[in-house]
Amino acid sequence: MRTFLLACAVAVSWMPSDAVAADSDPMRPNILYLYVDDMGWGSIGPNGQFERRKQGLPYVRTPSLDRLAREGVNFSRAYGCHVCSPARSSQQTGFHQGHTFADRNDPDNAKKAIRRDDITIGECLAPSGYATGYWGKWGYGGSKDQQDPQIVNVQTLPTSHGYQDVLAELHHVRAHTFFQPTLWKTSEDVNALGGLTLVPNRLDAYHQADFPSLPARQSDPGYPDPAYCDDHYAFAALDFVRRGAARYQETGQPFFGLLACQIPHAPFGEVEQLPDWDAEYRDDPSFDALSRQTVQWAAMVTRIDAHIGNLLDALDDPNGDGDESDSIAAQTLVIFQSDNGGPRGNNLKELDANGGLSGSKGSIAEGGIRVPLLVRWPDAIHASGNLRPDTSVDDVVDVTDWLPTFCQLAGTTPPLGIDGVSLVSKLTGRPSPRQRPFLIHEASDGQSIIQGRYKLIRRVRRKGPEQYQLFDLQRDPGETTDVLSEHPELVDQLRRDLLLERVTEPKGFAVTYHEWTGNRDGAFDDADRWSDYVYENDGVQYIRDSGAPQASWIAKIVNASAAKQTVTVDADASVLALHVEGTSTAPQVLAVPSGRRLDARNELRLGRNSVLRLDGGSVQSRRAIEVQSSAVIKGSGDLAADVVLNGDLQIDESIQIHGDLSTGIDSRIQMNVGADTPAPLIVNGKVSLAGTIQLQLADDFHPQPGQRIAVARLVGTDPSPSWLQTRIRCSDATGRSLHWDAGVLYAVAE
Repeated sequence: MRTFLLACAVAVSWMPSDAVAADSDPMRPNILYLYVDDMGWGSIGPNGQFERRKQGLPYVRTPSLDRLAREGVNFSRAYGCHVCSPARSSQQTGFHQGHTFADRNDPDNAKKAIRRDDITIGECLAPSGYATGYWGKWGYGGSKDQQDPQIVNVQTLPTSHGYQDVLAELHHVRAHTFFQPTLWKTSEDVNALGGLTLVPNRLDAYHQADFPSLPARQSDPGYPDPAYCDDHYAFAALDFVRRGAARYQETGQPFFGLLACQIPHAPFGEVEQLPDWDAEYRDDPSFDALSRQTVQWAAMVTRIDAHIGNLLDALDDPNGDGDESDSIAAQTLVIFQSDNGGPRGNNLKELDANGGLSGSKGSIAEGGIRVPLLVRWPDAIHASGNLRPDTSVDDVVDVTDWLPTFCQLAGTTPPLGIDGVSLVSKLTGRPSPRQRPFLIHEASDGQSIIQGRYKLIRRVRRKGPEQYQLFDLQRDPGETTDVLSEHPELVDQLRRDLLLERVTEPKGFAVTYHEWTGNRDGAFDDADRWSDYVYENDGVQYIRDSGAPQASWIAKIVNASAAKQTVTVDADASVLALHVEGTSTAPQVLAVPSGRRLDARNELRLGRNSVLRLDGGSVQSRRAIEVQSSAVIKGSGDLAADVVLNGDLQIDESIQIHGDLSTGIDSRIQMNVGADTPAPLIVNGKVSLAGTIQLQLADDFHPQPGQRIAVARLVGTDPSPSWLQTRIRCSDATGRSLHWDAGVLYAVAE
């Protein structure tokens, strides 16, 4: 057979996948993540407070957040979770509540956990060269005792998950005061349990002249002992940022810092123990008629806003000498976000802290899960950027998205099978083939799925059948009008997807992690070939999962033998995610015979030296099949997923892709063609091509000048790829060009 090579360079989709693009061109900014507790969506200027000020109504003062909004972007459709523990778990692991273990608040911190196998932001960034810090409410791993708390679960500590500089509260109930006598801090003692030690909650180290006196007023004789914990957290973060900025200037090492404040969570009245606690509001007559709780809440928000201002100043002038030549502000991604919506209370009514959204903290309504989100990054967000300063956008963003975003920015591969989607394409304008199908949330009063403008809510009463509501959030953000009866097909699809995301599982359910064992060929559903998963702590077992693969598995098949190994899907099978990997001398083959289906719902990741062999079978994923460099898909069959190709696609007769196809510059598509051969590649979705297309011509096929060879057929409402540019090289030096006609890609002999 003779070979023709078609090398296609496509401007619109030069970024083939999150992981590969990050490895090839990582941006590696510093990252400062400011995370507050219980601050409602409407508590910031762009979401309502600016309008209140304009109308002469009482409003909360947040000059630093106003600055972030002015210099950055307000994401008006950002989501957290309904309460604090699942929000932090989803933030750190990238899994939504249907998949993460800590899917609700649980006072038993010996059980509640980010488990040993759950990979966090810190664990992704520290090995990639970032200095990492965490200060504030972590909420896992310690007892709730105010006096002499104990570490009760080492595997879930921040120091066990990649964080190097820590000052934290390890129990969410112990955080129900701002005056804990002690906090947990990273220890220099190598024998310290979990690398942490208790330190007094005092500000002695921050009385020097080079630390700002406002808003803490820490040198005032009336400042309390123990300290107001958020003052302590903020000073620790400020010290880290200053040191990190100097190191960044000297060595180029970036930093990641997460300040997880307790403000403005209750108790509100404790703020009155601080010197001049209401300085910003005591002379404002519009606050005279408001409740005491509202004034306390506003004072708390303004206090943490001032600490945020100190951090922004440190980015502008790290050494504080008045010369901003050492500024790292342009190279720092700053994120401000709340964990969940605002709780019930006078401030919710008197300052409209949830911005008119229905419900409040703890509920599945928008007021419980939609949160304020401001993002500033001058290197990417500027007047000529994809996002421009001082604007609001309605792109849907979830707390689970930050883990894959940080991974892509750092140049490291995100954990397998997570639910979040990288936001780098939104922030920078770089194209990305990875799209979000939907968002999932749970609460005590129901579960929801959000897809675009629509939100389906499922509720189950103690007695009676399940009930559903559908809201058009674009027209009705307050969720006042149920449009369920108007969209029956959409409701059926959303209902199926919601239930497949495991939202109805009992408390304590979570994804589990499994590896293929042994060094020989075998059947995918052979229970004896898979490792068991056990989550236990201090002799107590909370999860045990064994047997054949299940839809909640994160699974890996890695060939550690000296020879090629084949695992055959001999019965239909489902997992949440699957990674396959081999070596150059011992490839790992995953074979799917005719009539068999493999469902990797969140992701199938074909790693290096792996082969997916389709012998007439099908593979599906609700999200993506990622083919990394040196990996191969070969044979004939169906792929019901978006395919991100950076390796090879070798088509015997025909492969049909029910989804989008994006290929990288190092990818290669090989296919057999003859005089009357229909297009071997069929794509029911968008196509963005790059790399090489290699045609294997039948021995009796001798194309004449002008003769068209069908390469790919596109099916869909808009099948034509945009801005396709091609360069063709032929092994016999004969010219070839690519042409689109009526949804078919042809190679035309010249």
